Amino acid sequence: MKIDSSTIHRFLKEFFGYDSFKSEQEEIIKHLTSGGDAFVLMPTGGGKSLCYQLPALMMDGTAIVISPLIALMKNQVDAIRGFVSGNEGIAHFLNSSLSRAQIAAVREDLLSGVTKLLYVAPESLTKEENIDLLRELKISFYAVDEAHCISEWGHDFRPEYRRIRELVNAIGRSPIIALTATATPKVQSDILKNLGIPQARVFKSSFNRPNLYYEIRDKVEPEKDIIRFIKQNPGKSGIIYCLSRKRVEELAELLSINQIKALPYHAGLDARTRSENQDRFLREDVDVIVATIAFGMGIDKPDVRFVIHYDIPKSIEGYYQETGRAGRDGLEGRCIAYYSYKDIQKLEKFMQGKPLSEQEIGKQLLMETVAYAESGECRRKLLLNYFGEIYPQENCGCCDNCLSPKQRFDGQWEMWLAINLVMTLPEKFKLEHLANILAGVDNSLISSYKHDKVEEFGMGSQHDAKFWCMVIHQGLILGFLDKEIESYGLIEVTGRGLEFHENPYPVMLIEDRTFSEGVDDDDDPDINRMAAGGGGGDEMLLSMLKDLRRDVARKKGLQPWVVFGDPALEDMSIMYPLTMEELKNCQGVGEGKARKFGAEFLSLIGKYVEENEIERPDDFVVKSIAGRSTDKVFIIQSVDRRMGLEDIARARGLSMDQLLSEIEAILDSGTKLNLDYYIDETLDSDVVDEIYEWFKDEAKTGSLDEAMEQLGGDYEPLEIRLVRDKFISEVAN
Repeated sequence: MKIDSSTIHRFLKEFFGYDSFKSEQEEIIKHLTSGGDAFVLMPTGGGKSLCYQLPALMMDGTAIVISPLIALMKNQVDAIRGFVSGNEGIAHFLNSSLSRAQIAAVREDLLSGVTKLLYVAPESLTKEENIDLLRELKISFYAVDEAHCISEWGHDFRPEYRRIRELVNAIGRSPIIALTATATPKVQSDILKNLGIPQARVFKSSFNRPNLYYEIRDKVEPEKDIIRFIKQNPGKSGIIYCLSRKRVEELAELLSINQIKALPYHAGLDARTRSENQDRFLREDVDVIVATIAFGMGIDKPDVRFVIHYDIPKSIEGYYQETGRAGRDGLEGRCIAYYSYKDIQKLEKFMQGKPLSEQEIGKQLLMETVAYAESGECRRKLLLNYFGEIYPQENCGCCDNCLSPKQRFDGQWEMWLAINLVMTLPEKFKLEHLANILAGVDNSLISSYKHDKVEEFGMGSQHDAKFWCMVIHQGLILGFLDKEIESYGLIEVTGRGLEFHENPYPVMLIEDRTFSEGVDDDDDPDINRMAAGGGGGDEMLLSMLKDLRRDVARKKGLQPWVVFGDPALEDMSIMYPLTMEELKNCQGVGEGKARKFGAEFLSLIGKYVEENEIERPDDFVVKSIAGRSTDKVFIIQSVDRRMGLEDIARARGLSMDQLLSEIEAILDSGTKLNLDYYIDETLDSDVVDEIYEWFKDEAKTGSLDEAMEQLGGDYEPLEIRLVRDKFISEVAN
């Protein structure tokens, strides 16, 4: 069926309201409607969906759109029904979320010829009853959306996608169009081979998204930084990606209590909640969705103004696709990712237990992400190079590295040495191994190959292995070196590299950026701890606050830590609180402590802010999540009712030690608990008095470890803990 250009433009205007096509859309549609197979590589926002939606509406029969996510299907079907008003049956999806009655209605519309687009998951295609149904239809063509899922080298590999060609043959062959926004040359070749369309016409648009700004931030207090960023961009739509469902829930809750309209989205939520949260985001009832990567594929929201990665993604493809959901209308799109090497180590741990080949692929993809995050090169150049495209400009003017460039240096000798090493080794090796040789790192792998004996071993020992990784990576970008994807990233020298080796010339390189190790979430699971000794505050103010604390403690006959702990003072030096309400947001303060000791501290801070003309960050004072633990609420209520601690522990399935830890967490947050009823019944009054006096007169901190060490020889641990908790509640809180 060949359709002329004027007809295509008439349908475009009638159904979608556009006067003209983007990029190669018209050529793709002409090719598909004339019966040709096609492979479309087009960045997010480039208009991939139109390439199969418009032909489906124009052609005889039903187009089968194979799509990986229920959320994507629903969004696309709703959009088509919106374009073609008065005909609900024009588009349907067929998946596990439908009831029997709904499936029957879909079947009726399909058999009557009403439906032009049917969205199915590959899993649904494998069901015999669905294959039998589709055999009865006239299939106009098959569209394989998110086609990168076919390849093991893609960022979202799905084994079911590898059966698509087999299922197409079972139903009946028609033209196939495969579409994706992210595919390296290796993934492209996998897609064409697996779908059995090696002769398909390839339509490849540029990967460059000039309106997107790329930035990598050090992962230090990311929650506070995210809240500050969103409050500086009020009313703008954004997506925040996290790797775990738990983090999604916690971060969405934290944003909500800080007056940011946010909802969670992950596969662990029931289908109805997921659908409602997605719809509320699309309707702009909420500004921010906090999500795992289950959210976003195919979501047609053009005005997403920022995409934040709380956790660094597992691959460049995943990162590129997720950032591509920002600024699809061609306007502002900020892409911020938080990076720490601890996150990379966690991702590596997740790979353990998988087949060795999967681990090798996963690790190589992850190392590409590390190289991107730590590089000082233009981020746009790095991204495009990864997808096989050359970005000719030195400075894109729209990424953190280009706006704040690091010093460049002439790396002629370093590049020559790296190339020389690759050329002289009889076998090929991975980037990290080569870097270790040049830096003189003598590990077991290097010894086993006797690479500690080669001339180049340690020739670059004035630099560490990380530096040499940077040199080799920039050699890849410059085209001097190449990476063999099939053999999991072995490095070889290109023709251009041989020419450089023969006749070296100045090469300006740029050193990688350095990042902190980051906080291990497993060590510090409480997202409320916003500034746990993290520093970064006003050193002068902090010193003054410590002096004041010492004076207040002396007047009241207390140890300084009883007044305010160091984390509380550090928070004050960061947030400059001026009211009791703001002071209570500082770590470990609480209402009682704020009333008891806060006035003098607020007075000092107010005077300091005024005299030094401090611009306060009062628009992002972070409120912590109060009462997130149902255990804590139950404990507070039970203590108020004077319930025995053994009974409280038994009711919540806790040991006595766990219960006391919960009580201490409540007290450390500044809440009072009156434990006298239990202490009076359980402990000797002399023991209570002696331990209490020690905390009042001798303790240097409120640390339980210190108390156990000093008092453990004379008193039982339970006695020390209970009296310490009584002291904290009565005096410190």
